[in-house]
Amino acid sequence: MFTEEDVKFYLAELALALDHLHSIGIIYRDLKPENILLDADGHISLTDFGLSKQPVDDQAFSFCGTVEYMAPEVVNRKGHSFAADWWSFGVLMYEMLTGALPFQGSNRKETMTQILKAKLGMPAFLSPEAQALLRVLFKRNPVNRLGAGPEGVQEIKAHSFFATIDWDKLYNKEISPPFKPAVSRADDAHYFDSEYTSKTPKDSPGVPPSANAHELFRGFSFVDPTLLDGHDIQTHLNQIPEKMPELATHSYIKPNKLSDEYEVEEQIGTGSYSVCRRCVHRSSRVEYAVKIIDKSKRDCHEEIDILLRYGQHPNIVTLRDAYQDENSVYLVMELMKGGELLDQIQQQPYSEREVSAVMNVIVQTVAYLHQNGVVHRDLKPSNCLFATTHMNPQGIRLCDFGFAKQLRAENGLLMTPCYTANFVAPEVLKKQGYDAACDIWSLGIILYIMLAGYINIS
Repeated sequence: MFTEEDVKFYLAELALALDHLHSIGIIYRDLKPENILLDADGHISLTDFGLSKQPVDDQAFSFCGTVEYMAPEVVNRKGHSFAADWWSFGVLMYEMLTGALPFQGSNRKETMTQILKAKLGMPAFLSPEAQALLRVLFKRNPVNRLGAGPEGVQEIKAHSFFATIDWDKLYNKEISPPFKPAVSRADDAHYFDSEYTSKTPKDSPGVPPSANAHELFRGFSFVDPTLLDGHDIQTHLNQIPEKMPELATHSYIKPNKLSDEYEVEEQIGTGSYSVCRRCVHRSSRVEYAVKIIDKSKRDCHEEIDILLRYGQHPNIVTLRDAYQDENSVYLVMELMKGGELLDQIQQQPYSEREVSAVMNVIVQTVAYLHQNGVVHRDLKPSNCLFATTHMNPQGIRLCDFGFAKQLRAENGLLMTPCYTANFVAPEVLKKQGYDAACDIWSLGIILYIMLAGYINIS
């Protein structure tokens, strides 16, 4: 089930989508969870318009849709209009809040009978505002249903359940969704079942074009972006795997072995639960770093999720691939050729101007993580690395998200004492709960070390 705040966001975006369809004369007619997808940022996208209809005289009579989500006027085949979508909107809301459908019998006929006659069971744990909205959406007479009046969607926007929604900001996508999918690129499809993504696409045989077929497209201006700016189409196609990974412990983890694609070379770093080695991609010969994590000591689900969600930031290390075997998880990331910030501090003292430039990058990156509800919990100079040997502050990457945590609630506290001794904030040691402020303490220690050249806390 979802929280009411989450439901409020998704329903509000859905209301805007339905209102747009209604404003151009379209009844959607197949509203259900399977037809609502999330984009890479977590905003909804309504799909599958196979049953949609532009009605004649604002009425349609087809018996169509998914029966559990059908409005009474669709079930009794007496004609339906745009109000049928608002009934389905109510069914979806009820299902998201309770985890069950409001009307569902043991068979199709019984379900339809319930839709027409059964009394709505309203769970007591729903807020008064949610119950009130459901009651006005489940009006069997479509004329009395909320959203069916002359004001249309404005009636729904004005309901007390949506009192906290800023509709202008929502329309402009200025409100952050409650969930952002962990995707590494725009065409990442690892959330979809591999039963479908692993199938080889087949072209439908086309009818040979006639001599004047080009006339059909006169006036069209769209050009495939892959055909512009000398983009290498074959390179683009090669980036799409022939077979998506099977659903493993984490859906991003590939089913094959690391050694199938990479040659593992010398060790370049070590930690409490992992070692890091240089590796070389077998076909491209590009060098990467592979972090080898002992599965018996650490669960790296959170680390993978965070790297997938936020690794596109220019100052956060990028995750390329992930593999696993019986004992270890292997995370392939970009190779930091410039080494650790700690090494640079020990080799040559920084001036205050240089310290300012480096700290500005690190602080801005930590701020980005905090804005997205991520606490690093292990900030230290050895986890700040330079991507190249030029030692440019803009080339710094925050690495090692093994202790990082995504906060699940606005005022939720972390309890697990994860830290490196010299950099830990006092509140972490007290074991009474702490939040993102623990990273700020660690930033202060990093600043002190860069200016003084040594750690001030033994």
